[in-house]
Amino acid sequence: MKIFFILLAVLWAVSVVVTIYDKIAAKIGSDRISEKNLLLLGLFGGALPMYCAMRLIRHKTKHAKFMVLLPMMVLFHISVTMTVLWLCINFI
Repeated sequence: MKIFFILLAVLWAVSVVVTIYDKIAAKIGSDRISEKNLLLLGLFGGALPMYCAMRLIRHKTKHAKFMVLLPMMVLFHISVTMTVLWLCINFI
């Protein structure tokens, strides 16, 4: 279980760093992270910190794709987590 939380913390940190990097790259006109890759990172567990970082640094806040899909991914992650916890409590 400890390894899970360490991996989750690393994933969250990477999500924030990638979001900030994309914001900086957008400002200086450098190579960007594709929207597909940003959304995949959110889907794999980084949606909550990415959404918070995007709101804080005002990055992609006008893109409905991110402002709708990332919170939906957070709700999906919460529902999956609650389901797994419920199954563990009731069947183990």
